[in-house]
Amino acid sequence: MSVAAAAGLEGVVATSSRLCYLDGERGVLAYCGHDIHDLAREATFEEVCYLLWHQRLPSRAELGDLQTELARARPLPEPVLRLMRSLPPGNLMDAVRTVVSALAHYDPDADDNSQTAAIRKAVRVTAQAGTVVATLGRLAAGRAPIDPDPVLGHAANFLYLLTGDRPEALAERAFDVALILHADHELNASTFAGRVAAATLTDLYSTVVAGVATLKGPLHGGANAEVMKLLESIGEDADDERVTTTITGMLGRKQKVPGFGHRVYRTEDPRATHLRQMSRDLGQQGGNSRWFEISQRIEEVMRTETGINANVDFYSASTYHALGIATDLFTPIFVVSRVSGWTAHALEQYANNRLIRPRAEYVGPDYPQSFVPLAERPPAFR
Repeated sequence: MSVAAAAGLEGVVATSSRLCYLDGERGVLAYCGHDIHDLAREATFEEVCYLLWHQRLPSRAELGDLQTELARARPLPEPVLRLMRSLPPGNLMDAVRTVVSALAHYDPDADDNSQTAAIRKAVRVTAQAGTVVATLGRLAAGRAPIDPDPVLGHAANFLYLLTGDRPEALAERAFDVALILHADHELNASTFAGRVAAATLTDLYSTVVAGVATLKGPLHGGANAEVMKLLESIGEDADDERVTTTITGMLGRKQKVPGFGHRVYRTEDPRATHLRQMSRDLGQQGGNSRWFEISQRIEEVMRTETGINANVDFYSASTYHALGIATDLFTPIFVVSRVSGWTAHALEQYANNRLIRPRAEYVGPDYPQSFVPLAERPPAFR
C-alpha cells in the first residue's frame, strides 16, 4: 500500500485484539463482545475495567475484590501530592502526564512486567488516575485536596474528590456511564501509542504516559472542551435563529464544528446516544436545560446541512458542565476512563509481544546523491 493510500494509516490493520470491536457502518461498539448499549445500561465502570483486563465479566466476588483493591489504591503518596502542589499553572494535561510518571516511583511492581504484576499496576494506576485528575481540579480552583472515601465507587469518588460533596444518584450514574463509554476505542491514536511503547517491553506507567501525551494533542483529545467553548460563545440565552446562523456561518467559512464526524463511524456514534440522554436528564434535574437544548439545535442544523452525526465529544460537553466540572478538566477526565483501555491493551501486548516496527515509503531525493565537500559548496548550495 502506498503512502497516499495509507495517509494516517487509515484502513491499515496493525494488530489483532480481543478487546474492542467496531463496525463503523452499523455504528457498533463492543468491549470483548459486549455491546456498549448493554454495558451503558447495565454495568458499572468497575465491571468494565475487569472485563477489559480479563476479557470476561466478573463474578460478584471478583467484582467485590476489585472494588476493594481500587479503594485501597486511590490515596496518593504524600510526595506526589507535594509535587502536584508545586507545579505551575498551565495545561492540566501536562500536570497529568508528569504526575502519572511520578507514580511509577512509588509502585513496588514498577519494573515487573509479569502478567500478574501488570494487572496489579493496572488497578493502581486506574484508581489513582481519578484521584490525580480530581485533585488537580481542586488545586486549580484554589481548594485543598481531600481524601478518597473508601465507601464510594469509582465514579462517585471522582465527583466527591472534585467537589467535596457526595453526588446524587443521577450524577453518579451519569458519570459512571461516561467512564464506561470512554473506556476503550480500539486503535485510536493514544492507544496505538501506548501499544507501541508496550511492545518495547517498557513498564506499564510509561505506556500510560505515552497515551496521556498523545491524548493531549488537539486532533485527539480536547474536542469536548471546544464544544463547550462553542456553546458559551453562542450564549445560554440564544434563540434557534442565532444558533442556526452561528453554525451555518462556520460551515460557510469551512470551519470545523467540534463534536461532529468520526474517522470510523458512518452512522451515529453509539456513545453519543447515551450522552445525549444524560445531558437531557441532568439538565432537567438541575432546572436548566438550555445547554442541552442549544446542543440539540446544533445537532439538527448539522444533520440538515451536512448529514454529519454527533460523536462522543459533543454531548459529553453539556453532560460534564451539568455535573459542575470545569471545562479545562474535560480532556483530563478522558484519562480517568481511558487508562483502563490503555492498560488492557498493554496487558494484551505483553502477553503476545512483537516489537512494533513499521516501514516508511521513501519519497526523498533520488539515491545516490553526490557528496560535495564543505569547502567546495557555493554560498547558495542546496
